[in-house]
Amino acid sequence: MSGLEAVILTIITAATPLLLASLGELVSERSGVLNLGVEGMMVMGAVCGFAAAFVTGSPLLGVLAAIGAGMGLSLLFAILTISLVANQVATGLALTLLGLGLSGLIGESFVGQPGVRLSRIYVSGLTDLPFVGRILFGQDPLVYVSLALTAAVSYVLFRTRLGLTIRAVGDSHDSAHSLGYPVIATRYACVLFGGACAGLAGGYLSLAYTPQWVENMTSGRGWIAIALVVFASWLPLRVALGAYLFGTVMILGFYVQGMGIGIPSQLLSSLPYVVTIVALVVISGSRMVTRINTPACLGRPFVPER
Repeated sequence: MSGLEAVILTIITAATPLLLASLGELVSERSGVLNLGVEGMMVMGAVCGFAAAFVTGSPLLGVLAAIGAGMGLSLLFAILTISLVANQVATGLALTLLGLGLSGLIGESFVGQPGVRLSRIYVSGLTDLPFVGRILFGQDPLVYVSLALTAAVSYVLFRTRLGLTIRAVGDSHDSAHSLGYPVIATRYACVLFGGACAGLAGGYLSLAYTPQWVENMTSGRGWIAIALVVFASWLPLRVALGAYLFGTVMILGFYVQGMGIGIPSQLLSSLPYVVTIVALVVISGSRMVTRINTPACLGRPFVPER
């Protein structure tokens, strides 16, 4: 394996959890719901996915458990913010704290245990091709799922009636309600989808990226995923590009350390978060782009008239 091939493979694995989590958050925000609990849902997906795979020996059951954990937390968030009209920002932050604490409790007995790795796909005659074989035909299934999900979300949001409903609910929930669109049901479905994607992203970390459980192993990726949605102006294809860009930045630090360049490791570790802040500052300066794509009702509760 060449050095460049190894770098590209590492970037793909680093970008995949960011892409999965960002796509779920994008759909949620397109419906007008701001869920800041992505980090908590991701870490719960990671621990539940690892635990299920470790106990059963099946990585597929681990993936399903990770999705279920993310959806469970997102359902709690939806009940509090959509049905009980709690503040979305405060509830999302509380959800993150809940996920971090609960995952530490659940995963205490799994620390240091050997993980069950999600197998990579092998296509006879294609995976063995020089350079491009492993990059295109030798990834684990969730890499292909993330790319297919990107295309599916883009198509549904901008080419189907369902996508029109989601965007209408996010842009003006009162108008959507007056036209007969099910605002509450739509937001519930979008929040649950976001939770499923966040849980899947967490499961990817503990089943494919580093098949083990370490407390707080998401390391702020949930916050980067939220920033990615804004960075991409709520457009799925831009989210994919941004995820791979940020994945490159995350991996860059490890390779720079390996080359022996005299840069403090703490500075290299903070590089993805510095880039995130810089990107948000640049995007906030481009008011025209954000105004065009930002859901007008983002973060605003919907209370139907009785």
